[in-house]
Amino acid sequence: MNPEPSEDQRPEPDGRPIGRRVFLGTLGLGALGVAAAPVLQRGLEGFLGGVAGKDPTGLTGLLPNGGGFRYYSVAASVPHRTAADYRLTVDGLVDHPRAYTLAELRALPQTRLVRDVQCVTGWRVPGTPFEGVRLSRLLDAAGVRPSAKALRFTCFDGTYTESLTLGQARRPDVMVALRMQDEDIGHDHGGPARLYVAPMYFYKSAKWLSGITVTDRVAPGYWEERGYAVDAWVGRSNGRTDDPTS
Repeated sequence: MNPEPSEDQRPEPDGRPIGRRVFLGTLGLGALGVAAAPVLQRGLEGFLGGVAGKDPTGLTGLLPNGGGFRYYSVAASVPHRTAADYRLTVDGLVDHPRAYTLAELRALPQTRLVRDVQCVTGWRVPGTPFEGVRLSRLLDAAGVRPSAKALRFTCFDGTYTESLTLGQARRPDVMVALRMQDEDIGHDHGGPARLYVAPMYFYKSAKWLSGITVTDRVAPGYWEERGYAVDAWVGRSNGRTDDPTS
């Protein structure tokens, strides 16, 4: 017969035993965490981003950072791009193909959206601000041809791709995002520029965006070739019933 646990070792109703000293220590660490949160969050984001960038297994994606996001990368490593060497190409079925520098993207009229971010794996980050250039503005400047039906997005990680129909791409809540949470988007979150598709699951918002190609048909993206829905509306796809994000 097992002895009756001491007061310091009684289990919580649905968890492992937790000692009084551990509990009090946790409270102390919590108070310290409140005071040190901004510094610790930046450090944790930098650490996890650096590890995730060299993790071909994707296991680091299981770890949340201080902002509620999780790091996902399908490439073994991702090169960095700076304001000096970043380019975003717009080509395909357009009359005026172009490569934008980061400065040129920043000089265009900017749109700000505040929406929840919903990942298809279940986590959600409420009220996340994004700022950038509406994708429809770049398409209008490029002169989309009548035969165009869709867009294919490529990324400078060399692996990830995404897609949207032309109608989806022209929505006012779809943008090339340059800022997130009121800061320039850093490398770990897919910067200097990433796609942001507010009403769809976050895998549609491709990180490290480098190319937008206008095409005559939808080409499934990286995860869509592996079973995810091509039309990834939050709460209406992938067998999930999450609340809409917009």
